[in-house]
Amino acid sequence: MVKETATAGELLERLRFFEAQAEQAYTRLYEARPGADFAGCYSDAKEALHEAIALARRLGLARETMRLEKRLLDIKTIVRSQFPA
Repeated sequence: MVKETATAGELLERLRFFEAQAEQAYTRLYEARPGADFAGCYSDAKEALHEAIALARRLGLARETMRLEKRLLDIKTIVRSQFPA
């Protein structure tokens, strides 16, 4: 069995992919129906950002990690204030 190791460039590309996925999910929140549709979009946004944060940490990108963590916190704050349960 051959185990492939991703290069730093490939990991950075994946980080950008997850960040874009998070932003798309966040955008969909504003069109989502209350309930499962909304919860799914919110969950998708958070999960994608968690993946991006993990990759940033793995790559040793401290500033990127902090920026992504701030974006995650911003999304949580916005959702909690604009879409109360």
